[in-house]
Amino acid sequence: MQLHLTSLPGGRLGAAARAWVDFLAAAGQSWWQVLPVGPPDRHGSPYKSRSAFAAWRGFLEDPSAPVSRAEAQAFAERHPWAQTMSARALADQVRFDREWGTLRAYATERGVRLIGDVPIYVAPGSDDHREHPELFLDGLVAGAPPDAYTEKGQLWGNPVYDWPAQRRRGYRWWTQRLGRAVELFDVARIDHFRGFVAGWVVPEGARDARGGRWRRGPGRAVFEAARAQLGALPFIAEDLGVITEPVDRLRHELGLPGMVVLQFGFDPDDLTSPHRLEHHTNDRVAYTGTHDTDTLAGWLASFEHPQLLPARDVWGLTRWWMDSPAPLVMLQAQDLLELGSQARMNTPGRAGGNWSWQLPAGALTRPLARRLRQITAAAGRC
Repeated sequence: MQLHLTSLPGGRLGAAARAWVDFLAAAGQSWWQVLPVGPPDRHGSPYKSRSAFAAWRGFLEDPSAPVSRAEAQAFAERHPWAQTMSARALADQVRFDREWGTLRAYATERGVRLIGDVPIYVAPGSDDHREHPELFLDGLVAGAPPDAYTEKGQLWGNPVYDWPAQRRRGYRWWTQRLGRAVELFDVARIDHFRGFVAGWVVPEGARDARGGRWRRGPGRAVFEAARAQLGALPFIAEDLGVITEPVDRLRHELGLPGMVVLQFGFDPDDLTSPHRLEHHTNDRVAYTGTHDTDTLAGWLASFEHPQLLPARDVWGLTRWWMDSPAPLVMLQAQDLLELGSQARMNTPGRAGGNWSWQLPAGALTRPLARRLRQITAAAGRC
């Protein structure tokens, strides 16, 4: 089940997070997926955090808990990225690791494991961008090319990596970053995986992404460097968007599961889509939606070809989707409550009004847990 920490009642760790874990366990669910845990930007986006490593102070249940000098020093020694932090910021990271470790142990005891999210890019002006300018190119920013959904493409504005510079340094920064994900989560989703094959780069200052071009990425070299230090790589490749044969080949070479999304599987002009249930394979994670899509109820209300659907209600679609051969089916918390578009997490291309949805207090009822457990058990997924 996907639910970001900010979407918990109160938006922080503690009792609400434990109650969510209890609900998942009662409902027969084994995985909880969150979005990036770094400090969000002024719009609330966790994908443009000021740090690719640090966790957000706003998640802390007890932001004033005492931290000894020895604890802070030990944390900084284990994490090179924390060594330039102020004393207060460093203490907050110690507090987060304590509270997160407690929650993770609580979840593990109840059979629930945690999935994190690693954005491929860092935010412009972030700590990482300022402290390691030698790892980034000047004059280019990241984006996505024009497609059926956005005729002008997407202009993200993130700094673009200087991959040869990263290679000369043995991909050390990336190894540390993936290592942090391994430290915090049982599995992590690697956002925009196709960018490791080639990324869409746009001249800085462009008004939109139409004038961009593909720029070659490092391929498997980043992951091989990380594997040499970290061992097994417990990641999911977010392989959505313009996916080419080299992207598929890299994912298979690395042994990473990819993604399919229910809402992408009903294009009447694309009968070969990997998102169609009849084309699913056991090396995918099957999502009903993502943080960038509408809720199922919102999508159903606006879908132009309802005759193509195996069911026309949220729970019917969920039961049908669980028949996928994918070993893991990922649901969205909003869909449990059959909420409409007002509850979607993010609308790509819209700067404001995103990332604010929270689970209503009292929504996690026993009848709801029983209903979800029944369809999960019927699919053999408990």
